[in-house]
Amino acid sequence: MNLTYSSSELLTINAARMLRDGDTVFVGVGLPNLACNLARRTHAPGIVMIYEAGVIGAQPARLPLSIGDPTLVSGALSVCSMYDIFAFYLQRGNVDVGFLGGAQIDRFGNINATVIGGDYTHPKVRLPGSGGSQEIAAWANRCYVLTPHQKRRFPEKVDFRTSAGFLGGRAEREAARLRGKGPVAVVTDIGLMEPDETGELTLTALHPGKTAADAKTNTGWDLKVVANPWVTEPPTAEELRILREELDPQGIYLKGGA
Repeated sequence: MNLTYSSSELLTINAARMLRDGDTVFVGVGLPNLACNLARRTHAPGIVMIYEAGVIGAQPARLPLSIGDPTLVSGALSVCSMYDIFAFYLQRGNVDVGFLGGAQIDRFGNINATVIGGDYTHPKVRLPGSGGSQEIAAWANRCYVLTPHQKRRFPEKVDFRTSAGFLGGRAEREAARLRGKGPVAVVTDIGLMEPDETGELTLTALHPGKTAADAKTNTGWDLKVVANPWVTEPPTAEELRILREELDPQGIYLKGGA
């Protein structure tokens, strides 16, 4: 059966597949939230979701629209302060996965969500900023980055380092004593990029119908490609049904789904 799906659905499904049963996941709203709930309904029922507002073990009764949405406390294991979440869970090493995104991601996985162009005080565009992403990037045991694969999103060097990937390379991150492993994968609508031994993002997988040339054309540096990128499995009918009928029936985040 030849299924049609949107780029957002493709991103969400591939992110969900990376989660492991029993993972504790620091999650925001939008596609990461959908990925976690999709994983819980398929292969990873034991996922524990943490929201930075102070909710642990959330089981939202409906699609949350913000990290302050009251639905997040539905069936939660615990509700505490934001300070407790960051100090006693994230910084202590109790968060397995952090989901991240941003306006720019560079060749070493550093993320910019602060300013585009100019300098910090007089940028061309001022973005929302870090929120909790700086801490998540530093201390989560592993991070996944979700973003469309567009050249403007992948400059060789970000205009501003909001969240640390591998800084100037793995050695620099290690010297900074950031305990988390950093971005272990960047999930795009073309494929997957993973850091090599130096920390440089390298294309390791392609989605069905995509090519390495597609990825290189849409990247702002000379993207490395492994010898034989593997091909991801296409979304299944059941994964798409759960997303469209159970998790986001109004298409708030999954715009363009067939």
